[in-house]
Amino acid sequence: MWFTRVSLQNPVFATMVMLALVVLGLFSYQRLQVDQFPNIDFPVVVVITEYPGAAPEIVESEVTKKVEEAVNSIAGLNALTSRSYEGQSVVIIEFQLHVDGRKAADDVREKVAAVRPIFRDEVKDPRVLRFDPAARAVWSVAVLPDGDKPPSAVALTNWADQVLKKRLENVRGVGSATLVGGTRREINIYLDPQAMEAMGVSADQVVSAVRNENQALPVGAIRSLEQDRVVQIDARMERPEDFGRIIVTRRAGAPVRVDQVATVKDGAQELESLALYNGQRTLLLSVQKAQDENTIQVVDGLVRAIAEIRPQLPPGIKLEPIADASRPIRVGVQNVRQTLIEGAILTVLIVFLFLNSWRSTVITGLTLPIALIGTFWFMQMAGFTINMVTLMALSLCVGLLIDDAIVVRENIVRHLQMGKTPYRAALEGTQEIGLAVLATTLSIVAVFLPIGFMGGIIGKFFHEFGITIVAAVLISMFVSFTLDPMLSSIWHDPAIDKHGHRGPPVTFYDRTIGRVTGWFDNATEKLAEGYQGILRWSLVHKLKTLLLAVGIFVGSVFMVPLLGTEFVPKADFSETAVSFYTPVGSSLEVTEARARQVEAVLREMPEVRYTLSTINTGDAQGKIYASIYVRLVDRADRARSVNEMSTVLRERLRTVPGITVTHVGLRDAVGGNKPVEFSLQGPDLKELERLSQQVMERIRTIPGLVDLDSSLKPNKPTISIVVRRDAASDLGLGVAPIASALRTLVAGTTVGSWRAPDDQTYDVNVRLAPEVRNAPADLARLPFITAAAGSNADGSSRIVRLNQVADVREATGPNQINRRALAREVAINANVDRRSAGEVSADIRSALAGIAFPPGYSYQFSGSTKSMQESFGYAISALVLAVIFIYMILASQFKSFLQPLALMTALPLTLIGVVLALLGFGSTLSMFSVIGIVMLMGLVTKNAILLVDFAIRARAPVVAEDGSVTPGLPRADALLLAARVRLRPILMTTLAMIFGMVPLAFALSEGSEQRAPMGQAVIGGVITSSLLTLVVVPVVYCYMDDLARWAGRRWRGAVPPQASRTDHAT
Repeated sequence: MWFTRVSLQNPVFATMVMLALVVLGLFSYQRLQVDQFPNIDFPVVVVITEYPGAAPEIVESEVTKKVEEAVNSIAGLNALTSRSYEGQSVVIIEFQLHVDGRKAADDVREKVAAVRPIFRDEVKDPRVLRFDPAARAVWSVAVLPDGDKPPSAVALTNWADQVLKKRLENVRGVGSATLVGGTRREINIYLDPQAMEAMGVSADQVVSAVRNENQALPVGAIRSLEQDRVVQIDARMERPEDFGRIIVTRRAGAPVRVDQVATVKDGAQELESLALYNGQRTLLLSVQKAQDENTIQVVDGLVRAIAEIRPQLPPGIKLEPIADASRPIRVGVQNVRQTLIEGAILTVLIVFLFLNSWRSTVITGLTLPIALIGTFWFMQMAGFTINMVTLMALSLCVGLLIDDAIVVRENIVRHLQMGKTPYRAALEGTQEIGLAVLATTLSIVAVFLPIGFMGGIIGKFFHEFGITIVAAVLISMFVSFTLDPMLSSIWHDPAIDKHGHRGPPVTFYDRTIGRVTGWFDNATEKLAEGYQGILRWSLVHKLKTLLLAVGIFVGSVFMVPLLGTEFVPKADFSETAVSFYTPVGSSLEVTEARARQVEAVLREMPEVRYTLSTINTGDAQGKIYASIYVRLVDRADRARSVNEMSTVLRERLRTVPGITVTHVGLRDAVGGNKPVEFSLQGPDLKELERLSQQVMERIRTIPGLVDLDSSLKPNKPTISIVVRRDAASDLGLGVAPIASALRTLVAGTTVGSWRAPDDQTYDVNVRLAPEVRNAPADLARLPFITAAAGSNADGSSRIVRLNQVADVREATGPNQINRRALAREVAINANVDRRSAGEVSADIRSALAGIAFPPGYSYQFSGSTKSMQESFGYAISALVLAVIFIYMILASQFKSFLQPLALMTALPLTLIGVVLALLGFGSTLSMFSVIGIVMLMGLVTKNAILLVDFAIRARAPVVAEDGSVTPGLPRADALLLAARVRLRPILMTTLAMIFGMVPLAFALSEGSEQRAPMGQAVIGGVITSSLLTLVVVPVVYCYMDDLARWAGRRWRGAVPPQASRTDHAT
């Protein structure tokens, strides 16, 4: 290697190059942002359209279908789903991953703008939002009444909305703040149907009068030579009571005022959502960060803002921080950093035990910090962040980074012990091992590059993972070829001369640490002798050895189904959630009472710190739906994990009457949904209902399936008004005027705003008083004005009641309507308990296969199950690509098409170790463990390369400086010598890798359950493959060598030069 020669000749230059790497790395580290996951653009666009008071069926036909048909023609569409709720349509457009999210959102806006004119006037303007997983609330705070004289709910909401919310929205990086459970001030004009009937006044007249009279209108300007003066009519109401004095109409010359047919109240909007903190009503302020902003920086800014606000709080108000999305990031990143440091210390310790010299350990160990710190420079140039994925990449390659340095240093030491000068030993030792080290490093690169460029969501997540490891490994190889030989040549280690010549313990070191290292040396020597004995037997009994290896591999293949499968393991960050719903049609107050009961059950558990319930918000749309956030004490302070607590909690919640629990525990790390999700699709809702009942009954008994839920709920009670068209027509009424008047009376109409003395504006709403819109009979008596029936004696219009022109009937209607790919669907989801998602999904597939679906009806898995299948497919592609690349590198290294096959027999022998390790730790085959398996492909070939490379060199004839040729060793002797000489570096690199992984694999820190399977898979695979490789690869090498000789005789009529030395012993 030319740069080895340059560094040996220019030690100061080599030192400065290393220093430059460290300095650049440290400066880059300070500039790197910290986040939980890589910044990924998910091209998902959501269209939300409000249609107040409309039933789900009306929302579907009038809004959802029109939006779906408009956006369906956009290029790059991957999935189109929608949800039609009462009063709201949500259409979710998912694009293929290569589509730019901003362009997708612009395309959707364009299509939605085209259909907006055909919506009814009552439909509000659609909102087109780009979905961003990071756009979920990053932080929330509860505003609580406190003390003896707490403020009213309206006053509390006003302060939170006008002061706190605006202050938090001014924090840098905050996108928006949302108030949940607020009781907003509103001027309500409550109509009295009896008074309206007596006065002959309609709702439309009241609406028109209030809207027209409460205005400030400019009428122009008066200009003179001296000045210009704007003229305006200022007819805004100064006080809420002034609305009552507005004249609606005149009857017999006398004015009919608003307060004669209605009651004006300065009160609150009717509650639509609620928040409860430990069972007490509260206001919840949830904050979302702006796109591409850093979560930790935003949360730090919010915490500082709250600290500044606290001294200025009005009396009777206190603030309690609730959720903090930065905590899992801080904890996770800190834990991975700790894992990294622990792994590095253990790795260096192993090196020290083997080398029995602090100088050699320093020379070798310096590679680790230089490579790690240098990688930060690369990460900053590549635009990466310090996140769980990149830090996990660094913690995984701790053992890898020191491998090259170990092999190089060990070989230089061996040459020094031959009596060479330090300079010559450093140069020749590095050159001798250089190609083998290059091949092992390139085999690691060959494995991780395909991981860095996998497709799908998993490819986006692991892109930074693969590239970071490649950068770190290449930097470590560069350091091993420059700094290590240079230090070895100028910093002589006296311990090398004493190696193998142990005298009586003299110094304190000899009597303490020396005893341990001495014992370790003896153990290694005995191990080498034992290994040579096993290898000697294997080379004599090659067929038995090979059959044993094949048997082990076949056995491991049959053991794989014992492992469950899941997409991504869940991490316990001392937070959990509970979701439930009350019977369909329940009021907000009923759901609130049930939420208090559930919270009480939760707070009985000693691990619970506090609870926060939200009703009819976020993912839980509808007054029957409640979601409870549960903050637990930190993981170190409790014995039970979240999963163990979830099992107990499900049993306890069965004692709460009137609720159906739909979720307990952690949600998926990617996507935030349940692990089991599938849907039934078809055109007719009634047939889908029949099928879904059949499916639910069939799968309910599957072991491990819990929290089963369906989007198809029992029909909710509705009131259907059937207009008798002939009667209505006779009286001069039609469907449209009846519907318009009823909408004002029941849903209410906002007719303007009122400016309060504090300069805030509040809505003015006209609707029926609450006490006269409780029952169908109340609606039946509602008055309507008709001109066709003639006039009363005083000239007023005749009044007709609703029951004269329509029938008011009690009915039922759907609670929500789901659609997928322009067809109706029923979405079914569930959690798993004590079994993996893959096993449960397989059982569900078997159950669905036994159900006869009518033509036009089908089922489809989505969510984690679908992602798991796709990701495993991409990972297998990466695995195949890695194996092909490894073969190419080995063929180039050994200049043979057959010998690489001998080395690659190490690859399948990793499987038994992976399976046994995952079974032993109770882990599943997840995305992380699969990446660990792919990673093993590069690791296990390293040992085989070192072994076979030495054997080939030992078999080759040696040409001395005087021209004399010393014949090489016979094949068996060469392999046995390789076993003795190379066992030490192989053991060092293997144990360094294992001990570097130990902190990761044992998952001792909070939230590390997610990453642990990767470390477990690598440790298991490295142990078994190392043990089996050292025996099986030499045997297969012999077979391949024989095959090469046979092929040479058969095709070329001559034996290849290297194979010409027959070895009858083998």
